[in-house]
Amino acid sequence: VSSGATHRGQTRESNQDQFLIAQLNKSMLVDSTSLDFEDRLFGRVQSEILLVADGMGGHAAGEKASQLAIQHLVRRLLNSSHWFDQLEDDKQREQEFISDLQRLLKDAHTRILRESAQHLERRGMGTTLTMAHLVWPRMYVVHAGDSRCYLVRDGQAQQLTTDHTLAHQMVQAGGMKPEDEETSRWSNVLWNVLGGHSE
Repeated sequence: VSSGATHRGQTRESNQDQFLIAQLNKSMLVDSTSLDFEDRLFGRVQSEILLVADGMGGHAAGEKASQLAIQHLVRRLLNSSHWFDQLEDDKQREQEFISDLQRLLKDAHTRILRESAQHLERRGMGTTLTMAHLVWPRMYVVHAGDSRCYLVRDGQAQQLTTDHTLAHQMVQAGGMKPEDEETSRWSNVLWNVLGGHSE
């Protein structure tokens, strides 16, 4: 069972977060038939996607960026039949699938940059994005920013993603102690997002 919720938190005036949890399955819309069918027929669930995006760049801009990211990814997923392929143990197809997930994020990044360039009031808007695509028994995770993905098993939470913050980069480079990362002034400065001011 999957569920989601979003809240503006204690300090923000607006909520720029978006999320989507959905099961992907094949369907057929019946135009006409002599058989006793429903108007739409559904196949079994092929996979599940879980998306979360945290917008940035001012209220309207951040909210728009997070909406655009999720809407763009959903449209691309629904219009590509290969998202329903079974990967099984085919390493080459699995690598192509992973490359496609990475391309999806890059496409969403480009889409947000285009929108930002067309509307001066949204210039520099961006969003974090974390996407988990569950194709049983595997889960593929792609992300940009610091919206984390955890695997919870047997009461233990394991962080699967790495925060794309300057503070985390400093810890990895040895310039900051791990215990200082959370309270650092660089802990909220992102170096990798969808949109923003950078390619």
